[in-house]
Amino acid sequence: MEHRRLGRSGLKVSSLCLGAMTFGESGNFMKGVTSTDDEARRVLDRALDAGVDFIDTANLYGEGRSETLLGEWLGPRRKGLVLATKCRFPTGPGPMDQGLSRRHILQACDDSLRRLRTEWIDLYQVHMQDGSTDIEETLRALDDLVHAGKVRYVGCSNYTGYRLTESLWVADRRNLSRFESMQLQWSLVERGAEREMVPPCRAFGLGILVWSPLGRGLLSGKYRRGQAPPKGTRLAEWKDTYGRYDVEQTWRAVEAAEKVARDVGSTPARVALAWLLAKPGVSSVIVGARDTRQLDDNLGATAVKLSAAQMDALDKASAPSWGYPYEFIGSREPW
Repeated sequence: MEHRRLGRSGLKVSSLCLGAMTFGESGNFMKGVTSTDDEARRVLDRALDAGVDFIDTANLYGEGRSETLLGEWLGPRRKGLVLATKCRFPTGPGPMDQGLSRRHILQACDDSLRRLRTEWIDLYQVHMQDGSTDIEETLRALDDLVHAGKVRYVGCSNYTGYRLTESLWVADRRNLSRFESMQLQWSLVERGAEREMVPPCRAFGLGILVWSPLGRGLLSGKYRRGQAPPKGTRLAEWKDTYGRYDVEQTWRAVEAAEKVARDVGSTPARVALAWLLAKPGVSSVIVGARDTRQLDDNLGATAVKLSAAQMDALDKASAPSWGYPYEFIGSREPW
């Protein structure tokens, strides 16, 4: 398993990260699409045996149960792992049970440490920007966690380009711990991050962590143009999501990945992951698997090396309309 530097920090992470969103029965947006506890345990053990030593979770997943299960299962193995979690979304009914205020961040971190049964979190991430809280308050709370030894590095997720840049400016001006990574959605069927999120990450040296690299499963090889999602799949449950992606641009990208997969003797999922792993600035790609079969397919992506011509074909087939000013400038890609 290849290891990469997380942005400009000294932290090294495996190029594939195990996402634990499917760990623990959920009553929220993941209801009905999580793994059984036994299967989740097998997925975890298989990933660690394969050399994956980077695990990503969040206090939102399974209403905290994902963290709880990891805390129960990791035991002495935790010391050799890079463990990442997040805060931002509601953890209770009260007005202070969410957001990026100092109060919520400090409480959420302590709660995650307890559930994970660990003394420190390697990468503590804010799950989405919070326009109701001043950036300096958020950054000072995170900086205090770093100085207290509860957190080693901090990162953000689902930030706009302007909010990320403002955060980096405040951290630099106030001498606070800065974001070392951004976790963002990116795939052959969802390339919007390339417009304003990927460029500042590259410009300012943040490691890019990719979530939903298979386009919510559309690039897994299970879905076909003009056919309903197979029963038991995530998109069979998430009908609104499937409706948004059931468009010509999506199927061009899916079919391009399938063609390249045939050419290289691999699978569409591995090709889609290999495309991301070849992109500059990507520190790790997060793979979430409901069972060991899915995990094994994803792990095989590290052996797939795409040619320049294949990368270009995938880029062209999946390219969205970039809009102004990128099309005015005349660049097919925003960077």
